[in-house]
Amino acid sequence: MTDNTAPETGFTLDDLGNYDPTLDETDNSSGTDGPPRPIVWAGLASDEAEYEWLRLNEWVEDLRHTFALSAQIVPPFWHRHPLLVEHLSALHTHWLASYDPEQHGSAPFGWIRDLDEWKLRMREAVAMLGTRLDADRPHKLAPWPGEPEPDPDDTPPLVNLADRYDDFVTYILWWVDRRRALEDRYYAMIAETTASQDQEDAE
Repeated sequence: MTDNTAPETGFTLDDLGNYDPTLDETDNSSGTDGPPRPIVWAGLASDEAEYEWLRLNEWVEDLRHTFALSAQIVPPFWHRHPLLVEHLSALHTHWLASYDPEQHGSAPFGWIRDLDEWKLRMREAVAMLGTRLDADRPHKLAPWPGEPEPDPDDTPPLVNLADRYDDFVTYILWWVDRRRALEDRYYAMIAETTASQDQEDAE
């Protein structure tokens, strides 16, 4: 568990059915007290993750419009690829730090300079993954010898190429539900272990 606590925003995934990205007003606050903190996606609780997905998606929309980024750099289905999520999340945190009110005045120039290197890395990653404006293929990794095959039931929903925003909502709901199921199993295991220990102590 990290301390990337999600504040109360009044905005949830359910609201994205009528989501208009042109109305976004990206906030350059970190959502926590103190300097911006890196997002460790694997360590986020389900409620934290929902907030961070929404915040990153909003910022990416603003980024691609402001800097006229093509689909070869930021493809519409970036949310389906952990590699691209990590690249975008890292750039977002860098932006938050560079534009923090306590930052020195030349920091934004450094961020814009780093943006050029980041675009090259993104272009290479997008080409490797094969995700495009009008197509996307699953993010797959060949298992190592002795490693179990992926669970066929643990597969994301099909890509909705006709509506990127509907696909984002569908995919993130699936992602958050998976994280919540893992949490439920973890807490159930802790409860069972505690109950067994209490029973042993009583005996």
